[in-house]
Amino acid sequence: MSDRTTAIDRFFAISARGSTISREVRGGLATFFTMAYIVVLNPIIIANGQDVEKQFIGDGSAPNVALVAAGTAFVAGVMTILMGVVGRVPFAMAAGLGLNTFVTFNIAGVMSWEEAMGLVFLEGVIIAVLVLTGFRVAVFNAIPAQLKTAISVGIGLFIALIGFVDAGFVRRVAAGPPLEMGIKGALTSWPILVFVVGLLATAALVARRVKGAILIGIVGTTVLAVIVEALAKAGPASADNPGGWQLNVPTAPQKIFDFHNPLTLFTEFDPFGAFSRVSALLVALLIFTLLITDFFDTMGTMVGVGRQAGLVGEDGVLPRTREILLVDSLGAAAGGAGSVSSNTTYIESAAGVGEGARTGLASVVTGALFLVAIFFAPLVEVVPYEAATPALVVVGFLMMTSVREIDFSDYELAIPAFLTIVVMPFTYSISNGVGAGFVSYVLIKVVRGKAGEIHPLMWVVSAMFLLYFALGPIRALLGV
Repeated sequence: MSDRTTAIDRFFAISARGSTISREVRGGLATFFTMAYIVVLNPIIIANGQDVEKQFIGDGSAPNVALVAAGTAFVAGVMTILMGVVGRVPFAMAAGLGLNTFVTFNIAGVMSWEEAMGLVFLEGVIIAVLVLTGFRVAVFNAIPAQLKTAISVGIGLFIALIGFVDAGFVRRVAAGPPLEMGIKGALTSWPILVFVVGLLATAALVARRVKGAILIGIVGTTVLAVIVEALAKAGPASADNPGGWQLNVPTAPQKIFDFHNPLTLFTEFDPFGAFSRVSALLVALLIFTLLITDFFDTMGTMVGVGRQAGLVGEDGVLPRTREILLVDSLGAAAGGAGSVSSNTTYIESAAGVGEGARTGLASVVTGALFLVAIFFAPLVEVVPYEAATPALVVVGFLMMTSVREIDFSDYELAIPAFLTIVVMPFTYSISNGVGAGFVSYVLIKVVRGKAGEIHPLMWVVSAMFLLYFALGPIRALLGV
């Protein structure tokens, strides 16, 4: 082993965590290919949305999808590398789904894009202060161990559902049951068939303990998708073509190299303009919504992916928690400054962990690939959901296996754990699941006369979640 390799191993504690450099590289690749969709999907949400002045991000006259894609990849790349070097964990970061939708339709709907991204920046600064004061770390350590396990299991179900829905294997319906399999209850399209084949193949590879199973599954399924599209001409999914490909049509790109300077977006945010646009109360409510979602989405992801990587100790503590949370907080501020929405730790990081990643080197690899994606976005756009999402379903299974650690005979913990697990996928929100678990945990302890066993911070956090769940009625009551 060369001196340079030894230094890398020592810095990231690769051998100490039972990993190897090659395994970390594979894990970084798997995570990137599983979440590279955000480079395409975030611009679809952000760049095509108009603010209250009917303007778009960038020059304002028309959707600037390519520029926002470059910005999305740039901020994700920088923050993921920072997570690897400072946090030294295999957690990747990018623009948060759900958060970007809230910014587009709820915040930009009442102010300019510059002002909306300014609020995202402020939220990141506030949450960073909470880390530096120790509050965010203390909350993380105050969560009962079995609730942390439930968060991991809930995220497993959540990302499996994301995989099924994004691939079109599970769909919403206008009448009858809320969800159905495939199209009208049948698997009648070529893209869904590709997803099923990819899922079965990936599951078989994982079951046989094949090295690189998840990455092989993504790449192999993408190749299959390209072949199928060349023969079947399924085209993109739409209302008139429900059997088409989701997100991307897997065809050979017309060009490989394309560049748009993402740094131009860093002049587009206004941290304090919103205060002259809308009431201070509305600003406070919008920032609080961003903060509570970002705060607990990340916490849930850390617990789930950290446990899957074997990094969470028996005491439920994740090493370098403060550093991880600080980088995540800076990601929110960077996303606002870069006009691509708050960046947060991604549950898709579990794909790399499932591939064997255990250290920050995997994040450095993922982040580097995001930076490369700035120049090679057309290649990223080859991968359809149907090829990437089988990895999410398989990783969902791996994360669910920890459910055996929950004592379901103890109702004081079992009921909050159950609510945590089911509310996440059923409401499509990690924060909602965490909130349901916390509030029910405190309530059950109180009604059983065990209020003294509740950690003081659990009282605080549960009260915050009660306010979070009541924001709709509060805003309606106050007329804001």
